[in-house]
Amino acid sequence: MATTEEKATSCCISDKPAAVHRKAAVSSTTVADVVQDWSVDNVDGSDDQRHKRGVMTTSVIRPVDSLPESSVNASSKGLQVMMRAQSSHPLDPLLAAEISVAVATVRAAGATPEVRDGMRFIEVVLLEPDKNVVALADAYFFPPFQPSLLPKTKATRGGHHRGKVISSQVIPDVQPPMDAVEYAECEAVVKDYPPFREAMKKRGIEDMDLVMVDAWCAGYHSEADAPSRRLAKPLIFCRTESDCPMENGYARPVEGIYVVVDMQNMVVIKFEDRKLVPLPPADPLRNYTPGETRGGVDRSDVKLLQIIQPEGPSFRVNGHFVEWQKWNFRIGFTPREGLVIYSVAYIDGSRGRRSVAHRLSFVEMVVPYGDPNEPHYRKNAFDAGEDGLGKNAHSLKKGCDCLGYIKYFDAHFTNFTGGVETIENCVCLHEEDHGILWKHQDWRTGLAEVRRSRRLTVSFICTVANYEYGFFWHFYQDGKIEAEVKLTGILSLGALQPGESRKYGTTIAPGLYAPVHQHFFVARMDMAVDCKPGEPFNQVVELNVKVEEPGKDNVHNNAFYAEEDLLRSELQAMRDCNPLTARHWIVRNTRSVNRTGQLTGYKLVPGSNCLPLAGSEAKFLRRAAFLKHNLWVTPYSRDEMYPGGEFPNQNPRIGEGLATWVKQDRSLEETDIVLWYVFGITHIPRLEDWPVMPVERIGFMLMPHGFFNCSPAVDVPPNASDLDLKDNIVTKSIHNGLLAKL
Repeated sequence: MATTEEKATSCCISDKPAAVHRKAAVSSTTVADVVQDWSVDNVDGSDDQRHKRGVMTTSVIRPVDSLPESSVNASSKGLQVMMRAQSSHPLDPLLAAEISVAVATVRAAGATPEVRDGMRFIEVVLLEPDKNVVALADAYFFPPFQPSLLPKTKATRGGHHRGKVISSQVIPDVQPPMDAVEYAECEAVVKDYPPFREAMKKRGIEDMDLVMVDAWCAGYHSEADAPSRRLAKPLIFCRTESDCPMENGYARPVEGIYVVVDMQNMVVIKFEDRKLVPLPPADPLRNYTPGETRGGVDRSDVKLLQIIQPEGPSFRVNGHFVEWQKWNFRIGFTPREGLVIYSVAYIDGSRGRRSVAHRLSFVEMVVPYGDPNEPHYRKNAFDAGEDGLGKNAHSLKKGCDCLGYIKYFDAHFTNFTGGVETIENCVCLHEEDHGILWKHQDWRTGLAEVRRSRRLTVSFICTVANYEYGFFWHFYQDGKIEAEVKLTGILSLGALQPGESRKYGTTIAPGLYAPVHQHFFVARMDMAVDCKPGEPFNQVVELNVKVEEPGKDNVHNNAFYAEEDLLRSELQAMRDCNPLTARHWIVRNTRSVNRTGQLTGYKLVPGSNCLPLAGSEAKFLRRAAFLKHNLWVTPYSRDEMYPGGEFPNQNPRIGEGLATWVKQDRSLEETDIVLWYVFGITHIPRLEDWPVMPVERIGFMLMPHGFFNCSPAVDVPPNASDLDLKDNIVTKSIHNGLLAKL
């Protein structure tokens, strides 16, 4: 891609060169517990390693210095031109320098030194440009463009590292997500609280280095949890050994102690030692470290497995733009969602670059527990909205998390005090062998054609307290896109009295049980099936298989067929999975057809799924009404990003977010479609899930449905070894094989 000094292109028609700014949204709090949203224009934020980047307002890429008027007129012949400022795209994640500029700008806007010093920063995120801006940028980055529109002069950007606040809003009665710094401070405050130390002493624990305090968000169960105060209700655990850094402290839950912490002022505001439950005995199977360190022996018959690509990978990466086989897309990352996939398209021969989706991400996850006893009834974490999937991501380890030839992407975040933290190797991009792609053998000749399947995988992994979640997007050679979540980590346990058992969980070890619970994930898919920039020409059709009634059309009682129903409005599009009818949903382009005259489309194929097993009046469903259906469909709206609303933490408002938006019952017949797919797993813990849970997988598939005229995978070449084998086939063996079959 070209730099500022290399190229420019036409952008829009105006009197002066238009500037595109990258804007950062900053969520911050002050010591007075006021939540404020800021929009910051990074006028001249830069990074020494890269050309200065544009920020978004109304155009594509910022020309830092306006072109001389004569040069503009001479080169454009009446069309306004804009410098091609750099190789960065307006959807690229914020640089560390841009985050620093945003923080400094917001801090400088504080009215007094006390306000400035008291600011705490929850997140700094890119305010994504409007789709028409992205379309202009994409048109600019994907040739051909018109060289006749290039100006004959060159311009460079300044480097003044300055920004300006363009909007500021105080949002009442909300609490933003928690931060890791707050969690650490909460643990220290609780462990230093004298009544807590006394309660632990009653349980035989005086060494506070053994104690673990996990600061769970309070949720909302009554007016006492109102967002006027920033609250946490920690869960307590206790390690057996303090000198082992990998000691599994979750193997000894401390029950009977109730703590409420004011996270704004970092003080314990409520403490009760309600019930003296003995600590579970140390479980000899509690640890999961290698062999001798856990008191066990590792397998000795695992041989080395190497994935090598002597010619390098088949993918190409330019900044955050990825090309692989016929796929191309952009990689983004946010503190809340983690990995974001933008501008997904497929290069389809003479039809060129065909769009599939504008934006794909996991926007929320909820983990409700099914034990009505204290403290488990209040365990219903909103891990994206209360904590942030991206902020809890970690650096991936080559050879374990990812295998083969790997391209890593770093992620930058603001910390609680406004500094910038970088997670190196946060996102992993690599190819995987995926078995057989397709095969057929002609029984008459004995000749066979077979192809190996390969997929491109983009992923990240986050840790939220005891659990790990891996989020994966897989791109296949036959046009499929798979979304997959891998669940692992450590069970959240409870303690049992001697001789006690509970029907709401599984006894894992003496004195230990794992409550039943569910994991729900929400994928937000801003679709753009076969849509050119600015075209809102999509609709959603539900397909169910019907059994033909017995009669003259079904004399053999074997007939069934697929029946389609157009989902015309939002209320009609609140749907659930139904494996009995093979139910799935197709996003179609209303103005594009394939060679048979049918509308082109992509279908959403559910995997295993479930709905909440809690009663309809369960308190967590006030904030998670979006869990009541597996599929929701809305027309695109810029402000509708998170199904539980912008601030689910301690949210007292019922049904905020998706469940409220769809009450407008907007038309879906030909529009810019957004799919919200809710998928979950019901976890009945097993002994085999202890001490660390083997990966469980859950997800869904986006699959072409009439999008192509035939299989797009038919042109995948055979492996070199297959070609060598065919060269050695002799006519005699084929002839003998045919005779044998006949």
